[in-house]
Amino acid sequence: MTTLSNQTVCAAYASVFSQLSLDTIESFRPLVSSDIRFKDPFNDHRGFEKMANVLQDMFKHTQTPSFSVFEQDVCGDHAWLRWRFTANIPVVGAFESEGISRLAFNAEGKVCEHIDYWDSAPLYMQIPLLGRVLKAIRKRMASDH
Repeated sequence: MTTLSNQTVCAAYASVFSQLSLDTIESFRPLVSSDIRFKDPFNDHRGFEKMANVLQDMFKHTQTPSFSVFEQDVCGDHAWLRWRFTANIPVVGAFESEGISRLAFNAEGKVCEHIDYWDSAPLYMQIPLLGRVLKAIRKRMASDH
């Protein structure tokens, strides 16, 4: 079995991520380990099937979700993807956020870990009632300087 370089796998992974749809989720399978850890602010799961379920769930609960990867960097056995996410979310409406995903590669050159780092507070701030409470807290904590 030929092991692809981490650079090649990262580029392919970023391409799938940027073209993500219900029909392309399966395209991650040859790039990831079967026991991949997928973590974001709402989930922490192991296994490709659970990762796929999280992504499928995103398509069920949002309209026109998309990721645009605009920066990637491979550093040995891990990589960083910088991306912008946009979607229409019920109750919230149009939503946009920038984030970073850290990918780790196993000895076979497959992605064995995908951890997302992004600030979910702006999402919560747009939820009626909860958003008002969070905005009031934020205002009280802000410096007057």
